[in-house]
Formats: sequence, structure tokens, C-alpha cells
Amino acid sequence: MANAGATLPAGFTTVRDVGTYRGGIDVSPWNAIDQGQVPGARMAVAGPCVTKPSGGGEVSGPPVAEILGRGANFIKVIATGAVLMVGTDVGAMECSEAALRAAVDEAAKRGTYATAHAHGAAGIKAAVRAGVRSIEHGSLPDDEGIALMAKRGTWLVADIYNGDYIKVIGRRDHWPEETLRKNDETTETQRATSRKAVAAGVRIGYDADAGGYPHGENPKQFQYMVRYGMTPMRAIQSATIEAARPMGWEERVGSMAVGKWADLVAVRGHPIQDISIQDISTLERVDIVIKGRSILRHGGDKR
Repeated sequence: MANAGATLPAGFTTVRDVGTYRGGIDVSPWNAIDQGQVPGARMAVAGPCVTKPSGGGEVSGPPVAEILGRGANFIKVIATGAVLMVGTDVGAMECSEAALRAAVDEAAKRGTYATAHAHGAAGIKAAVRAGVRSIEHGSLPDDEGIALMAKRGTWLVADIYNGDYIKVIGRRDHWPEETLRKNDETTETQRATSRKAVAAGVRIGYDADAGGYPHGENPKQFQYMVRYGMTPMRAIQSATIEAARPMGWEERVGSMAVGKWADLVAVRGHPIQDISIQDISTLERVDIVIKGRSILRHGGDKR
């Protein structure tokens, strides 16, 4: 609840939660926020990840139908190993293309979609061919994978800020050496391939990967997206309309139009002209957040 509450004053009125450390605990906050019981960003939630035992998802998830039956909005499949999970290889596939396709098909039968955690090139291509709506992280795609994402219209949702956070905080707090090594091995490659994906016309979604770094610091990635190939406007769109589209919520949120939720933020400065001032994104200076009919002022005061 506290994490969702910290996200709203950071300027994010709506988020897609792509799995939690303990699968399913994201459903309760989503319901409470949706019913107006607690303040926070609106949530679309994945519930438990579909993963193999001891795989990149850290916990074994139940079948797709059961996940959706418990209240999840969509499905997340772990296609490759993970940076933060000790004992997994980020480049290695952990889910076959056939299994990925089965998850996609099962989700579609229930009117929703699947997304894939995928770092390695083989896993990314298998997930795209299987029909996932988005690739999460996407650290190591090859040129074929980037072209495939562009052709299929698959969103790339890459957390290109996180590597710096993990490098500093992970070493300070003595995170496992394997985790730090994998972070060092993937960070700059992820940024270079993200730049290539932007140039290739791949659809880009905003990835705070909050939890990978503190909730409430969600805007930190904006300046990185501009640094690695995006215009300021396209970076903003990645967190607004291009974030709403893979969720299937573009008719409700993500841009200003009659009939949509009245969501706005007021920031200090002009984000198109001043996306970064002294290494602090203009979009980190949020003074007012309007979510529907609620106005949240800086510091958490509502009226």
C-alpha cells in the first residue's frame, strides 16, 4: 500500500505492476485503490510470475488460468534468467517458445495478454515470435531481435536507469557479487541496444522497475531515455500514451481527450526544453498531481 501511495505524488497516476516478490500480493492493493479505500496510483497487476522452480522469477507461479482467476489483469512469463536472482544466467532461456505461446494463447482466451521478462537474445526472439505484448528489461537483444520487435509491434520496456542504482547501492550494501557482476555485464549493453531499438522504430514503454530502486523515484529514468536516443517528447509519451497502449487502457488514460480520466501533473520547468537540469530531471520536480477528481499537492496534501 505504501509503495502505491509513494508512486502517485511522483506523478504516476496509473502503473502496470509486472509481478511482485511474493506473487499475488499486488492484487489486494489494486482492489483497495480501485475502490477508493486508500490513495495510490491505479494498478494493472500480473500477480504471480509464470516461471520454472529456482528460475528468474524466484518463486514458482500457478497456471495461467488460476493466476487470472485470482484477480490478475494479465500474465507475466519469465523467459530468461535474471540479474538480481542468484544462480540464473541472464542470457539463458528458462521457458521454451512453445510454453511462451501457450501462455499467450491462454491469456488471449480470457481477454487479456502476456508479457515476458527476457534479457537474452534467444529468449527475446522466442517471446516475440510467441506473441507477447511487451519485452521487460530486454538487455541483450541482437539486431534480428530488434528488427523482429519493430516488425511485430512488440513494446520494449527497458529499465536503463537501474544499472547505476544497483552499481552504487549494491556495492554499498554488499549485494551478492554475482548480482553485481551481472549488472556490470548488462548495463551498458542494455543502453546501447535501447538506443538501437529507438532508432529502429521499436515501440518503447517506460520502465521504472520500482522495487529495483525505491518507489517514488519513478521519474529518474526520463533523463536516461533522452540520453540514450529519445527526444524529450517521445520519452514523455513512453510514460503516457505509449504506456497505456500495451495495457489496453489508451481509451481511458495516457493523453488529454474528452471522456478520458482527468489525469495531469504540474512540474517545475518546461520538460520538453529542460528534461535534465544539473542531473535532476524536470519531471522529478512534481508540484501537483491530478488523478481523476483528486488533487494531490507536493508533500502529499490533498484537496
